[in-house]
Order: sequence, then structure tokens, then C-alpha cells
Amino acid sequence: MRKTSLYQSHRTLGAKMVPFAGFEMPVQYTGVVREHLAVRHQVGLFDVSHMGEFLVSGSQAINLIQYVFSNDVSRLDIGQAQYGYMPNAKGGIIDDLLVYRIDNQSYLLVVNAANIEKDWNWLVTHNKVFSASLQNQSDQWSLLALQGPRATSVLAKLTDTDIGRIPFYRFDYGKVAGIDQVLISATGYTGSGGYELYIPNEGAEKIWNSLIQNGAEPCGLAARNTLRIEMGYCLYGNDIDYTTSPLSAGLSWCTAFSKEFVSKEIIEQQKVVGIAKKRVGFVLNERGIPRQGYALTDDSGNDIGIVTSGTQSPSLEKGIGMGYINREQAVVGNTIYVVIRNKQISATITSLPFYHAE
Repeated sequence: MRKTSLYQSHRTLGAKMVPFAGFEMPVQYTGVVREHLAVRHQVGLFDVSHMGEFLVSGSQAINLIQYVFSNDVSRLDIGQAQYGYMPNAKGGIIDDLLVYRIDNQSYLLVVNAANIEKDWNWLVTHNKVFSASLQNQSDQWSLLALQGPRATSVLAKLTDTDIGRIPFYRFDYGKVAGIDQVLISATGYTGSGGYELYIPNEGAEKIWNSLIQNGAEPCGLAARNTLRIEMGYCLYGNDIDYTTSPLSAGLSWCTAFSKEFVSKEIIEQQKVVGIAKKRVGFVLNERGIPRQGYALTDDSGNDIGIVTSGTQSPSLEKGIGMGYINREQAVVGNTIYVVIRNKQISATITSLPFYHAE
């Protein structure tokens, strides 16, 4: 089992450690609800150094990325990030990821930890046509996510970079807690604002400790999961995978049909013909917690879909979930049922996100 550069720090803080994507990671410190609400109302700090980083550079970098990535990176300014996915040859999803434009000919791809090897091999295979320069830098970087409404005030104490002027999905480089060349990105997976900090491994512990000393609450992967579910964000392996149509998943907004990319024709055909299933969010009308794999039914008990993510929402204090159901029944306001311990629990389809900042 691999460990991040902050493994010992997590043990010292009393974190509960669990295996995740081949790494031993902190799932919680003081408790999921406390950590979740710290991010919603104050500021929380996550170690997400298990994520993968690929540097793609050279004159052919943009052409390679344009072909393997769903979104249009030609629209990126230097210092800007973009969300999208890598489609596979059958119109499914290899991974969802962020692309950062570092300079005129360099891009940083940030991929899910469980998919590092698969994504790298896919890039290498397609690069035979393009011959861009590829570097797998996953072992060189630590990644911290400082999230919540107080993130700017806490980070500002540790850097001279004017972070308040970094717009959403933009980034800059700066010194943080005396550590040079930190990539400071106004991105996150929680819906509460904040920053993701890409740090050379040797500087991660100093920045981690400095942020906690200045008021950030250490948070584990369990709170990261409840936060992203409240926002309706997809998790690879739960809500999207190799077989998922990106249109069913609601990812047409980051699919640039104006350019060529892997499986464009297949996904365009799905657009014309229509999708059979659609990802929806739902809120339980009774007590209960929906879990991945639970059946979704209509009022007669007929199967209409399956839960892909679910939790008890700390913000809403209700059971919430996402899943795929038959397209014709995927209407906001409709009543569906989650089968929990052989009992049908009523739920209402709702628009995403579930949570809206006050």
C-alpha cells in the first residue's frame, strides 16, 4: 500500500486510515459531520496527494490533448483550468480530469488516483501519432485542498500572492509558508470555494502544518465524499465508469462537438438517437440512507434504475443520492422509490446541486 508524503502527519493527528486507490489515506479525523460542516461554514484541509499529474508539452501537446479529451483546450488562457473527461473507443468514460494550461506549449493533466496507470497508457498509445513530450509526475507532487468560505483569509496569511484576485478555475504560482513554486489553483471538489495547492513533496508537510496552525480543520475522504454528493459531482467508479455514456451522466456541457476527439461520432449518435438512462438527484421523503447499488423503482415496484452515490446529507439532514433511471421517468418533481432493506422508501427527484450556499 502506497503512502502520501503526509502519512505520518495523519497518524500524529489521530486520523483513521483506510486503503483507497492503492494508497493508505485518512478517511476521517474528528468525525465526518464536523469536518463536512467546517468546509461549508469555515475552512477544511484535505490531503489528496494520491491524485495523478501528467505534464504534456511540446508543439504537439495541444493536438494530443484535443484528441483524447472531451473539452476544448484551445479556449484556455495560460493560467486557466478546464474540466472534462477522456472518452474511450466505445463512447464510455476512461476518466474525468482537470487540464491546466501552464504555458504556450505545456499542459498539466490531473487524473483520479485509481486510474493513473490506465490513463497514462491511453495517453502513450495515442501519442504515437502526435509525439508530444509526456512526463508522469504523479510521484513528484503533493496536492492539498483548502476548502471553505475562510480559505482565502487563511491562505493569505502564508503567501504574498494576491490569491483573492485568482478567479474560479484559474491559477497562479507563488511562495506558500516559505515553499517556492506552489501552483495555487482556485478549484475544488466541495462546492464551498477555496484552493488546490500543488506542492513539491518536500514542502508539503510545512504547508500542511502551517494551514492547520492558522485555523484549517483537517478533513478526510469521507467528508470529501459527502461534500461532493451534496453538489451532485460525479465520482469515477460510482457515477461514471468505462460503460457510462457522458450524455447520460449529464456531461454534455464539457463535450466540445466543434472539434475531433475519440468516439465523437458515437457520442454524437447518442445525441441524435437519445439516451436510455439519465443521471438524476433525489431526496428521501422518509428516514433512510441510500447507498451505491440500491435499486430504484416506481410505485409498483418495477426496477427503473440504480443508486450510484448516496449519503445522509450533513447540510440538509436528509438522505440524498444520485442514480441512473429510465429517461422518461427522470423528471424533476417525480416520486421514485429506493429499496432499503427490502422496503420501498419514497424519494423526490430534484435538480442538482442539492446544496446551495447561504
